[in-house]
Amino acid sequence: MIARMPDASPNAVFVARGLTKVYRMGEVEVPALRGIDLTLERGELVVLLGPSGSGKSTLLNILGGLDAPSGGEVYYLDHKLTGASETELTRFRREHVGFVFQFYNLIPSLTARENVAAVTEIAEAPMRPEEALRRVGLGERLDHFPAQLSGGEQQRVAIARAIAKNPAVLLCDEPTGALDSATGVVVLEALEKVNRELGTLTVLITHNVGIADMADRVIRLSDGRIAEIHRNAAKKPARELSW
Repeated sequence: MIARMPDASPNAVFVARGLTKVYRMGEVEVPALRGIDLTLERGELVVLLGPSGSGKSTLLNILGGLDAPSGGEVYYLDHKLTGASETELTRFRREHVGFVFQFYNLIPSLTARENVAAVTEIAEAPMRPEEALRRVGLGERLDHFPAQLSGGEQQRVAIARAIAKNPAVLLCDEPTGALDSATGVVVLEALEKVNRELGTLTVLITHNVGIADMADRVIRLSDGRIAEIHRNAAKKPARELSW
């Protein structure tokens, strides 16, 4: 899987060139991505913004090795992800990427600590589950089951589970989508803290324009294309966001 990354900055983590994705539904072809060129760099907090159907989740899934593009290339450091085998992509996801989704996907019969530990057991150099939970402000809730936690707390357990394997990349698909704004801000503060303290490249999908103010860069997608890339001159702390 070793390959030479296209010319990019020395801090590049992902480089995508000419990415396309077409879904086939019977006789119908539905284009989801229409030629994406993108570089994401070490330590960035990037917000992918756009309406439903703009290609945000498709792009995130390709970067995370959960889906393959129809055309184009994507590199992670010196690894060419396009054309990699399923075994190689599984190893990539396990060793390098943490995922956070809109729904928490916690195991109801396991405590917060045990939910996080389930991931650390298969990671190469994990942090202790207690440490991961402390980083998201749940150091006092280690032995609570999901049913004993609020929605925001469950999502923070999901973040702790994602960061516990010390991934280089954190990919978040609508992590506040199921939460009210006050709870969502607490979750965003946890992501902000992880990005700042661990230097994890964090990519966050949202359709919520207000969240864009906390990003280093905002990438707006429309109809499968990048419509705009904007760099915030000054990031707004998550606690100051409102929507």
